[in-house]
Amino acid sequence: MIITRRSLGSLAALAALAPSFALAQDIGTAQRPLRVGATAGPHSQVMDKVREVAARDGLVIRVVEFTDYIQPNAALAAGDLDANSYQHQPFLDAAVRDRRLPLAAVGKTLVFPMGLYSRRHKTVDTVPNGARVAIPNDPSNGGRALVLLAKAGLFTLKPGADHASTVADIIENPKRIRIVELEAAQIPRALDDVELAAINTNFAIPAGLNPVRDALALEGADSPYANLIVVREQDKAAPWVRRLLAAYQNAEVKQFVQQTFQGAAVPAF
Repeated sequence: MIITRRSLGSLAALAALAPSFALAQDIGTAQRPLRVGATAGPHSQVMDKVREVAARDGLVIRVVEFTDYIQPNAALAAGDLDANSYQHQPFLDAAVRDRRLPLAAVGKTLVFPMGLYSRRHKTVDTVPNGARVAIPNDPSNGGRALVLLAKAGLFTLKPGADHASTVADIIENPKRIRIVELEAAQIPRALDDVELAAINTNFAIPAGLNPVRDALALEGADSPYANLIVVREQDKAAPWVRRLLAAYQNAEVKQFVQQTFQGAAVPAF
């Protein structure tokens, strides 16, 4: 399901007319805005600021909000979007490989550190034996959560474990932790039903969780999971791509991120 603050009613018509329309209007004008998808919450909040900065350069952006991780890439590949901003490289790599989507990253945006949260415990050490722990069910974020849980001391992963890790890579589990895999966007709602949960910051903040204050453990600023601006392969060299990146990787946007999120989001540019 897609939620947008801007009407999407014209998107289907624009897609149908794209070949002839593109000849008549440059992308990024009032007649043909640059359509950028972002997940609801911090990603769309920052993209709104980017839209303001871009407008001063004459680049018109329409921000389209989504509530899941799958549809923004599907919409981009289908031509309903021109770019999206919400995913890190491991997630993009998996989408390109598994769904054969013709997409490519063109620049870095922000790191939203993943955190461990609990309604029942103040520290990871007090999580009991046999605890149910929720992690995202997509492969890249699931592995990322397992690495964070292992660093927090809940179990041990095999040597060399990274974002591609699965539950099968747990080699020592003295507390008999039970992993529950859920859609990333749904995990904040499941906090009351589990002992601990690994939550992406872009979903933690809309749920009223402050990563800096509330997380029992949090990835550091050196996290390799920088988010990206992604476009179709055929558009990588398009002039509007450079203008979009310039608007995002801007000192004003960086200051906005630092003041708004107070360390819960870290500029990667």
